[in-house]
Amino acid sequence: MRTKTSIVALTLLSLLFLGCASSQQSQSLNKARTADQVWIDVRTAEEYQEQHLEGAINIEFTEILSGVTNLDKDAEIHLYCGSGRRAGIALEALESAGFTNVTNRGGLSDVLELEAP
Repeated sequence: MRTKTSIVALTLLSLLFLGCASSQQSQSLNKARTADQVWIDVRTAEEYQEQHLEGAINIEFTEILSGVTNLDKDAEIHLYCGSGRRAGIALEALESAGFTNVTNRGGLSDVLELEAP
């Protein structure tokens, strides 16, 4: 229950950070979270708009700590970017802040391959 509460809080916080989020962005925020995991695209907003994993939220790697302030530090977090480099930087920042279950999934193409049937 604690994780679900944190997820709801993160959703609300994300909407505040995004300002006037479109309904499509709001739907993506809801799909990005399950009771067990969060997928975060740490690329720029422009890169995210071009293509992203369905359900992933966009928090640029330079803003990762301010974007996850209400997320449970034990939540399962999956990060990706263009090649894995920025996701690695975000992973180090999250681990330094006490997050315990963070994975760098590499680049977008790597993530999309994971989803392929």
